[in-house]
Amino acid sequence: MSDLFAADPTETDKARPLADQLRPRALDEVIGQTHLLGPDGTLTRMLASGRLGSLILWGPPGTGKTTVARLLADQIGFRFEQISAIFSGVADLKKVFEKARFERLSGHHTLLFVDEIHRFNRAQQDSFLPVMEDGTVVLVGATTENPSFELNAALLSRSQVLRFESLAAPDLELLLQRAETLLGSILPLTDEARHTLLGLADGDGRALLGLVEEILASSRANETLDVNGMLTVVQRRAPIYDKAQDGHYNLISALHKTIRGSDPDAALYYFARMVVAGEDPLFLARRLIRMASEDIGNADPQALPLAIAARDSYQMLGSPEGELALAQVVVYLALAPKSNAVYTAFKAAISLAKSSGSPMPPMVILNAPTKLMKGEGYGEGYQYDHDVPDAFSGQEYFPEALGRQQFYQPVERGFERDLKKRMDYFSRLRAEKSRNRNALDE
Repeated sequence: MSDLFAADPTETDKARPLADQLRPRALDEVIGQTHLLGPDGTLTRMLASGRLGSLILWGPPGTGKTTVARLLADQIGFRFEQISAIFSGVADLKKVFEKARFERLSGHHTLLFVDEIHRFNRAQQDSFLPVMEDGTVVLVGATTENPSFELNAALLSRSQVLRFESLAAPDLELLLQRAETLLGSILPLTDEARHTLLGLADGDGRALLGLVEEILASSRANETLDVNGMLTVVQRRAPIYDKAQDGHYNLISALHKTIRGSDPDAALYYFARMVVAGEDPLFLARRLIRMASEDIGNADPQALPLAIAARDSYQMLGSPEGELALAQVVVYLALAPKSNAVYTAFKAAISLAKSSGSPMPPMVILNAPTKLMKGEGYGEGYQYDHDVPDAFSGQEYFPEALGRQQFYQPVERGFERDLKKRMDYFSRLRAEKSRNRNALDE
């Protein structure tokens, strides 16, 4: 084991944050990210080829992005230059680029690590393109946000995006063991409290080590903390969730797809995740109303009014009582028969309406409020459906220029089975009446 994990840290080391003391000194010491750093990992193969292009490291906090960038520079013998997009502007970038050009004249290559690169605006991101293209720097940017939304297409086209994953429980346990080896003692926690601590870290190695420091600073001699005692010491760490960023969109996508996939337990879990993270319940209510129309529709016509009723219940009761009504609808929607027939039909009708111009509806179904319009044939021959057999005239209502169209095709699930029977019934009647009219015309 490396000296980094020796059991007797010096006084100087003790003054440094635990995360800094445990920072790996080689890529094979990095915990997690085996899809990048394992024997067949992307970065392993890249380094073996002797070529390292510009990279965008995308992933949640505390997963090793900065550490890996620094170690990559060491591995290929490049100067490591680091800036943060939060604290840097155009003038800072110019200085960095000029220094890299000067070093290049001396035969020194530069790996430029840009933390929070998504914080740079479009013009600042564009400023990297020339120095990337002429080899002045190898750019390694780190971001917690989806690069597809936050970075320029030109910058992305010149970089390879590598996804960093949250640390799994075994990874966090290994990191905790390394910390204990460094400290020379086992963390004073029960097994259950230790397991809970790993969960509180939420896949963030740096956060885990911060929690360890809090426990060490607050625990008493010869005291072993149970779950409640440990939570009292560290308080509670909020889940990683930003209502305007990836966490928000990822979880609402998961909720929508688990309801569509008829899995009430998974749907309840993602619903609870969003509630615990502080999502606006009315946002969730609006999305549930949308799901009731988009994914269930007429397969269960009760889904939409129930979703609306749940929203009204929340507005009346508030939190936390009103959230139960939303949870009830989450389960109901998940177990309801599914159909997107109305959604698909509406999209098709919209598409035709946009592409077909403005053909006149048949004169027979147009009102004639004036004598002139009546003389022009408006409404002539219209049959009032309630006055004919079966309350169905079978007249043609589409513009003559378009001809008859069919958008709505019910599925053989739920209430739409009955609607399909009705549509088939009216289709038969329409065809029969059309034959009779044609026979009379002849």
